[in-house]
Amino acid sequence: MLHILRNMKPRDRWLALVCLLLVCGQVYFDLRLPDYTAEITVLISSEVTELSEYYSAGAKMLGCALCSAVMTVIVGYFAARIASDFSFDVRAKLFDKVSALGAGEIKKFSTASLITRTTNDITQIQMLIAMGLQMMLRAPIMAIWAIIKIIGKSWQLSVVVAAAVVIVVTSLIILLAVMIPKFRIVQKQVDDVNRITQENLNGIRVVRAFNAEKYQEEKFDGANTSLMKTQLFTGRGMAFLSPIMMFVQSCVSVGIYYVGARLINNINVPLNGTVSEMMAAVTDRATILGDVVSFSSYALYVIMSFVMLLMIFMMLPRAQVSATRINEVIDCDIAVQEGTETKATESGTVEFKDVSFRYPDASEDCLKHVSFQAKKGETVAFIGATGSGKSTLAGLAARLYDATSGKVLVDGKEVSGYSFETLYNKIGYIPQKATLFADTVEGNISFGKSAQKVTTDDVERALDIAQASDFVHAMDDGLQSHISQSGSNVSGGQKQRLAIARTIARKPEILIFDDSFSALDYKTDRVLRQRIKTDLKGTTCLIVAQRIGTIRHADRIVVLDNGAVAGIGTHEELMKNCEVYKQIALSQLSADELAANA
Repeated sequence: MLHILRNMKPRDRWLALVCLLLVCGQVYFDLRLPDYTAEITVLISSEVTELSEYYSAGAKMLGCALCSAVMTVIVGYFAARIASDFSFDVRAKLFDKVSALGAGEIKKFSTASLITRTTNDITQIQMLIAMGLQMMLRAPIMAIWAIIKIIGKSWQLSVVVAAAVVIVVTSLIILLAVMIPKFRIVQKQVDDVNRITQENLNGIRVVRAFNAEKYQEEKFDGANTSLMKTQLFTGRGMAFLSPIMMFVQSCVSVGIYYVGARLINNINVPLNGTVSEMMAAVTDRATILGDVVSFSSYALYVIMSFVMLLMIFMMLPRAQVSATRINEVIDCDIAVQEGTETKATESGTVEFKDVSFRYPDASEDCLKHVSFQAKKGETVAFIGATGSGKSTLAGLAARLYDATSGKVLVDGKEVSGYSFETLYNKIGYIPQKATLFADTVEGNISFGKSAQKVTTDDVERALDIAQASDFVHAMDDGLQSHISQSGSNVSGGQKQRLAIARTIARKPEILIFDDSFSALDYKTDRVLRQRIKTDLKGTTCLIVAQRIGTIRHADRIVVLDNGAVAGIGTHEELMKNCEVYKQIALSQLSADELAANA
């Protein structure tokens, strides 16, 4: 928690200091009110009192109340401003950190959890800061100040207030001991609710296709019920506190007036004494009555201070959990660090030199001693069984990960040495899952920053090469047609073609297709690859695919088997020399079809 608060802006720190000073002033004026109340009580008991004295005391009370109210408004405004600024900064920092996380680190946190941390967790801290600057500062100052004013006036009345404080503090300790463990699990339960909701929304078609609506409802109901029960428990605990505080407050008032009445009754007014003795006794009684009235107010302030502290203590555990969860993301070490290189000695080349890679916490390497080279303008394809490491290899080339051992070179230099901007101006990466954004077609194609500005002509050319022009121009608004979030209003094949067009529009030296043709029909697949070969001559292509037809005409094919290279060569060479490749080919096409296609 303190680690996050250290990131507060200097301006907000000054505002927090101003809040502290204003709270001190606010407490001062609040605690002056009982003094004036006691003064008026003494005036009422006095036989000779000018009306102006009542007006004077009343005016002072009104002035103190107005000053306290003004300071309360100012403190509330500053507290809200500080809390809003702080949450804005932390949310931006968290978003930037998530954007900078590599593929390895992002797997440590679920999407639902990251959303909760960016929204609900930060809101918890914002509420704590806003309330803390008003209550956390005010409560201890008021309690200590009120106790100081009580001490020395009447030890009998002080004992009553001290007993009330002991009861209140004991109740708070017991309540916090019971409630804090519950607060620690609330945020995790919120994660579960968000996760199930997101899964249901993302997989709504699958849910309906398998008639699993009831199952999903029960699954959500379980998580939602757990969250509800935890929040009900904490809410009932808070509700249980209110009658305790009211009971203690009432008992204190009764106790103070009872003790005060006994003290007043112990002062005898000598009926046969002198006038001065009688007046002295009456004055003593009036003074004790004023102390009783002021003690009652001070006791109320002390008890209310502890109630305010309780509210903060009830918020603090949940905010602490939220702060810890936020820090887990902010303090997460990023394995893929940016280099400084902006120039290269070659153009359009990719080379793997004895590369091995192991995912964090994995027991063995998923890629083992992989070596190959792609020269400028060549097409190198990768094929293998599911789980053989094809996508991981593509991710290493695009530097989604860093190799565990060996070297990955792009344009003659290690990828780890390049700045991100330089590297991704050279590389165009199309992942397995095509991702589109809620924007127009043109906005999606020209998305991001590239070495050269993407013009409308570039967009049209990219769509034409990617075989997407026909369906885009068939839309009502053409390039300005709206694409829904995640591309939900276009088909899978259309999404893939738009994703390919987006990459082509940036004019990179190297194109990496990570199974990016899987949703295309054979004709579109063939035509698209032919257009890439003719229209993007000189562009190096790395293609990860499952279909033999997609890769058989590549300049070289790298066959992977359990993370190791089983063979490298052309289609014809591998059919003769690589049993793994031959089995894959024969599982998709017959020997006659392979011979005919050859």
